[in-house]
Amino acid sequence: MGHPAFFDEAPRILVRDPLADLLGAADGGLLEYRYLDAVRLAGHSCPTVAGAWLAARTALRALYPDEPAERGGIAVQMPAPEDEGVTGVIAQVLTLVTGAAAGNGFHGIGGRHARQALLGYADAATGDAIRFSRRDNGATVAVALDLSRVPPAPQLRGLMAAALQPAATDAQRAAFARAWQDRVRRLLLEHADDPAMLRVTRLH
Repeated sequence: MGHPAFFDEAPRILVRDPLADLLGAADGGLLEYRYLDAVRLAGHSCPTVAGAWLAARTALRALYPDEPAERGGIAVQMPAPEDEGVTGVIAQVLTLVTGAAAGNGFHGIGGRHARQALLGYADAATGDAIRFSRRDNGATVAVALDLSRVPPAPQLRGLMAAALQPAATDAQRAAFARAWQDRVRRLLLEHADDPAMLRVTRLH
């Protein structure tokens, strides 16, 4: 099954999951996630999925600067309701990487390793920053994502309109797909560490 080559070049995220270690799913609990994992979860690749991926990476690097982040040891607070805009899509990617789940999450084993209720949503939009908190020491960062820093190609709207026509040709659909994924590529490969696009604030 093919996918754009840049998926494999995108930054990867290494975490340590004590539950995976306990249950023998990964040596030492070490899990390496790739952008392709997020694509498979979402079923597509888009700026939102890429932005969520980079937001997770940015937050975990800030909270765990010298070691892999502890999956399941992080609480995530979304800045908007679950059904508002792309909030739910972003949250799903964050759950993949951090293990933080809402009310339907894993209850734990022997009073440990619970993932339930580690992901929360605001009752109303409170801004654009996602809060990530370590459960062991309370360290918290807020990450705000500004995708406007990497605008789409000027011709993208026209290419999309053509590709969505019932009589669209294979060439028209391919042209749109290339232009769409080019923005994702630029986000992941050229702006993964861009502080203007990924604004991190340490909270006390």
